[in-house]
Amino acid sequence: MERYLIHLKNEKHIPTHSREILYHSKDLISGMNAHIRLARIATTFIEFDVAIETKDVDTLVDKLSSIGDLDNVRHVVEEEIEMDQGIKDGIFYFNSERFWECHEAFEGVWKQCFGREKELVQGIILVAVAYAHAQANELSIGVAMLTRALEKLGRSPSMYHSIDVERIRNKSIEMQKINDLVLFEI
Repeated sequence: MERYLIHLKNEKHIPTHSREILYHSKDLISGMNAHIRLARIATTFIEFDVAIETKDVDTLVDKLSSIGDLDNVRHVVEEEIEMDQGIKDGIFYFNSERFWECHEAFEGVWKQCFGREKELVQGIILVAVAYAHAQANELSIGVAMLTRALEKLGRSPSMYHSIDVERIRNKSIEMQKINDLVLFEI
């Protein structure tokens, strides 16, 4: 089985609906040789993390269409990517609320880093993972992850390529104080 991220357009759901949507989606695909691991809810899409045979993806998307129209399908495969492209992709995914994909893109960058840079990138990854947890209605886990993210970001330079690390640090501290995750762009 292969791993896919299926994004359906979201017009009305919020992260607290994630478990209900997950159960509903599993009912919709009952009888298929597929497994939906989890559902994450962003402002404009619902993300399903799916294990399925490639030949069955279209059928699965069709069965899920009552939840929302297809936004995109991404086959998740481990790929080596140039560092600059990984950073560019990571920023795009973060700013598009595609936090799990952001995590994956920056993990590719992280694998190419050494020393302090590796810690900095891991801090950015942890902020993205915090949001991914919030999209799965695990806000308390997401907020708690900010502590680890801040430890990794430490006193690193205020800019990393085009990413304002100081802004990420400040936003993370603010979110800890209010015990909530508030969307922002990097």
